[in-house]
Amino acid sequence: MNVREATAADEQTLLRFTRELFDENWQRPWRPPEVTTSMFEGKLVLLAEDDGEPVGYAFGELDPHGYAHVNLVYVVPERRRRGATTALLKEFAARAREAGIGHLTLDVATDNIVGREVWRRLGFSEWSQRLLVPVERLEQHGLAGESYASLHVQTDAREAVEAAVAKYLPRFGGSGAAVEGPRNGWVAVYAELVDRDRRARERLASELSNALAAVVCAIGVEDGAVVRYVLYERGSVVDEYQSVPEHFGPLPPGDVVALGANPTVVSRLTGADPGSVRAVARTAPSPDQLPPADELLQQLAEVLGLEGAGRR
Repeated sequence: MNVREATAADEQTLLRFTRELFDENWQRPWRPPEVTTSMFEGKLVLLAEDDGEPVGYAFGELDPHGYAHVNLVYVVPERRRRGATTALLKEFAARAREAGIGHLTLDVATDNIVGREVWRRLGFSEWSQRLLVPVERLEQHGLAGESYASLHVQTDAREAVEAAVAKYLPRFGGSGAAVEGPRNGWVAVYAELVDRDRRARERLASELSNALAAVVCAIGVEDGAVVRYVLYERGSVVDEYQSVPEHFGPLPPGDVVALGANPTVVSRLTGADPGSVRAVARTAPSPDQLPPADELLQQLAEVLGLEGAGRR
């Protein structure tokens, strides 16, 4: 395997390799750049050859501030796993060392499992994360609607719930809770912290469920747009629902599925009719594809038997 710096005579090979790479493995949520020779201007471009035949390339930049960055690495499919990638990166590293540079960086998509494993074996380690947000979502940040919620403890022992809330709520930075009921076999808990802090709400729900050995449902509306509940039994999450699963950010497909209600579990814990749960607890990619959040919350609360859900 021979690695050398590419020349003007290699331009068509480099363009072909780049198109093949983009066709095979472009994973970014925007379109790939136009493939032209301008991509390589001012870059270190290395070409790998096997018996004089081009089999792959790497290009990037040597930054005078102390690191080298590899933009792209590509090896034709039939020549992979034969050392071409390692040879290209070793030569890139040698050029970096000659320039007084001590570190080499590259980007890899988080879902590119094969690529991540290749780079790990070559000694790369994660030191930062590049985050992504749709422009529309960022523009709408701060324009969200009201969030409100309530906790519902499956018990008639209101005084026990009051004592447990008084014990645990201050630990999460809250105070001034209102405890009401029992209504339909549930005691409801309302508090400012429960309204505004989803994580604190769900931690409190878990503590109450564990301390009281009871089923607890944390339910509410997020940002005026999304309905969410979490059901706990003896402190552990047993079912979770969110009407727009990726409202708080992109999720793996399995997590999106997990945020759909489980009618069988809900029925066992609350006595709700599974068919009614399935009909009401729908999910969608956008709030626009569902009933208004206030309305959806009330439909869901009625199915679950939670009087006074959400608002006091």
